[in-house]
Parts: sequence; C-alpha cells; structure tokens
Amino acid sequence: MTDWDEEVDVLVAGSGGGLAGAYTAAREGLSVLLVEATEKFGGTTSYSNGGGMWFPGNPVLRRAGVDEPVEDALEYFRAVVGDRTPAALQEAFVRGGARVIEYLEQDAALSFQSFPWPDYYGKAPKARLDGKRHIVPTPLPAAELGELSASVRGPLGTDRHGEPPPDLLIGGRALVGRFLLALSAFPAASVRLNTALVELVLEDGAVTGAIVERDGVRGAVRARRGVLLAAGGFEGNDALRARYGVPGQARDTMGPWGNQGRAHEAGIAAGADVDLMDQAWWSPGLIHPDGRAAFALWFTGGIFVNRHGERFVNESAPYDRLGREIIEHLEGGDVRLPFWMIYDDAHGPVPPVKASNVPMAATAEYEAAGLWHTADTLAELADKIGVPGAALAATVERFNAIADKGVDPDFGRGDEAYDRAFSKGAPPLTPIVRGPFHAAAFGISDLGTKGGLRTDTAARVLTPAGAPIPGLYAAGNTMAAVSGTTYPGGGNPIGASVLFSHLAALDMAAR
Repeated sequence: MTDWDEEVDVLVAGSGGGLAGAYTAAREGLSVLLVEATEKFGGTTSYSNGGGMWFPGNPVLRRAGVDEPVEDALEYFRAVVGDRTPAALQEAFVRGGARVIEYLEQDAALSFQSFPWPDYYGKAPKARLDGKRHIVPTPLPAAELGELSASVRGPLGTDRHGEPPPDLLIGGRALVGRFLLALSAFPAASVRLNTALVELVLEDGAVTGAIVERDGVRGAVRARRGVLLAAGGFEGNDALRARYGVPGQARDTMGPWGNQGRAHEAGIAAGADVDLMDQAWWSPGLIHPDGRAAFALWFTGGIFVNRHGERFVNESAPYDRLGREIIEHLEGGDVRLPFWMIYDDAHGPVPPVKASNVPMAATAEYEAAGLWHTADTLAELADKIGVPGAALAATVERFNAIADKGVDPDFGRGDEAYDRAFSKGAPPLTPIVRGPFHAAAFGISDLGTKGGLRTDTAARVLTPAGAPIPGLYAAGNTMAAVSGTTYPGGGNPIGASVLFSHLAALDMAAR
C-alpha cells in the first residue's frame, strides 16, 4: 500500500498540450494537479512560432467561409500516413479537431484564428493547397496573463540569448498562456513548476498515482481518475536517442532541456507498449556560433550541396520531408556534417534564411567559427568548404540554367504549393550569379522525438497485448504519433497533443 502525500482526481505531467487535458478535466468538475519538470511552462509547444493546429473543418475555418467535408481531410491523411498507425486512431484525430475547438471556444480565454498553411504532401489525394485546415491561437498580451506570463517558456531568443521576452505572446506561447489563463479560473486546479514525474504507482495492474520529485524530495500523489503523461519526447537525452536509434544529437534539438524521456520510462516500467521510437519531427538546421544546429525554413535562395559539391535535394521541400531526405543521404555517405548552403551576394553575406527560429548572431561570429565562408570565385569557395571546385562550378551552372527555365527537373523544387509558399507563388529558383559567393554550414535538427507509448482513440495507454492499462493516458510526444513516420501538415504535432490530452480528460471524467 502507498502512503499518499496528496490526492487529486487527475494528475497531468507536462505543460504543453497537456494543459488542454488539465483544463478539460477541471472544466468537467475534477480536481487536477499539473506538474512541469522544468522552471517554465510550455515545453516544446512554447517554442513554436506559429502554435498551429491542423484541425480540418473547425468552427474558426467555417466562420472564414471554408466548407470542407471532413472525409476529404481524412482521405488525405490516410493517403499520407498509410497503415503505419491504426486507421481508427487516424480517424479520431481528423474528426476530433473540430469538436475540440468547439469545446474550447466556449471559454472566452481560449481564442483562435485562421492562418493558411499548405499541406505538406501537395500531390497526395485531397491535399489542401490553400492551407485552410490550419489555425493558430490569437496573440495574448502579457498584461492579460499577469504574473503567469513570466512563467511561460521562450521565446528562443530569450532562452538562448537572454533577450527580453516580448510584451505580446504569439504562437505556441499564446496557446500556453491562454490555457494557463483559462485554467486559473478553476479553484480545484493547480500547476506546479520544477516538479518531475519519476515513477508510476500500480495497484492490481492499474495506475493509481505517481511519485513526483521536487528539489530532490519525492512525494506520492494519488490520482483517483487517472494520470496523463504529456511531458514531451526524449530528444534531450543522448543515451535514449542512441538506445532507440534516433539520428542526430540532443544539442541540436528544438525541444527544451527537460525533455529527457522520464515519462516514457515510467510508462514502459508500468507495462506500456511503445512504437516509432526511432522517429522525430525533422528539419535542416542552420548551425549557430554556439555549435548547435537549429530548425530553419523559409529559404529565399541558395542550394544545398553534398561532399561532392553536387545538389542532392529539393531545398524548398517541407522541413520534415527535407530533413528525412538529408538523413538518408547522411546514412548513404554522400553527405557529411556539416553540409553547405551555397548562395550569392545579392543580399550580402547572411544566408537567405528568413526563419532561423533562433535569432542570428553577428556575421563575424559565424565567420570566426568557420560556419560562413566567402570567396570571389566558386573554386575558392569550394576549397574553403572541402568540396571539388569543378563539381561545384558545374552544379551552380546547371542550377542557374534551371532557374532561368523556372522548372527543376532534378529535384522538383517548386513543384508543390508548400515549395512556393515563401516566394509568392513563383518557383523558388534564384540563380547564383553575383559574386562574391558564400557558403553557410547546416546540420540536422528536430522539433522533438515522436515515438512513445501506444494508445487507443481515448488516449488510453496500451500493453503489448493491446489492452488498456487502467488509469494511464498519454498525449503529445509522449504518445506514439498518430501520423506515423510522416508529417502531413503544419500544426499536426500541437494539434494531436491538444486533442488527445482533451480526449484523455473526457475519458477520465466518464470513469
């Protein structure tokens, strides 16, 4: 028997999408304790500049005049994901998004707006090229959140460079802030920082609570209705990355330092099955002077070259698809880290990357670190980055001819709507003609691991035999991703985290 230090109906571990579960449980009349292992709320969600959610047919979009049968979105999602995850789980996600927004919008603190963002597989059946399956939280003035605003993680410029946090919370920070604001209206709900869930308590095969640790002191929390694990992935733990074969390094992830996989390990120890443990949400990463590669997108020019000085990929592809192709080339040996973006001097020495996510430092710092190079000729530039000069010159000559024609027969750059999202619909093919010429170092980054505990459509954690573990739920990157090995559209990770946290709380309320 366990001597409980405190008792609640619902215990939630993690404060990104897990906040949706805590909020739902509180609104359904349950007492809730949410624990966050780090010093700030928000997890990886708070680092998202958009904070988007891929929720086809939701009321925000309907008010904007979007009339789409949910079956179209389901056909698209299934075509992209395939049979890598259960069809019922996929359907729960695609159909559930509209319902969760209907539920949340009944609270004045929770507000959303349309933000068109094209689907990431533009050639798949029923892909939405106008991006109207995607919404974002409405920005939140810090003053409205009050003292709690100082407890919201991010943005990255604050956490990595010490910049003052802005007075307006946007993207993922707005989502986290709005949930904290809404949750504060419920006296039976409490949130706690610097408190990690380290172990689950089982009685007769059911999870009845957990051991949490704060400042080295452990306590037992009874959870009468259940425990929701929504504590992010394990991208910050190099040992676990190596154990499960996740490419890359912890230093290059966009997840916060607290994403160490403790919730995963607690769930596994309680008998949970896992899936997709070698997977992550990938992206190319611009390498910064601190040595870390950080998620980058919105390339207005430049080409990537391999160790042979040759192009090897569609540089404008959606970041996860692009990251996966880069990893394939790394494993095949024709790409080595760092690999290089080649560009001309049309806009100076700074690479044509409009969304570096981590703010760029001064040019001199990149040059001093050997991360940015400049030369009067391509042959000299090739020598500086260690690739064959003749091959690099031939690569640039061919790419310039492609740019003149506006069609890329080699890698299809510009063939899909997402490719053209940052070039006002034009082919993103910018010739490299004006010297001096430049090279910027890139690596592989990720937005977190996506492998985790296998769940059913109510977010109940399953055993290897497929039976639910009573009292145990998972969502977000602690849950094996509903999208399998793909990333169907912007807002898929946060949307799934919010939805399955919500569904978990509804199931607990109904127990």
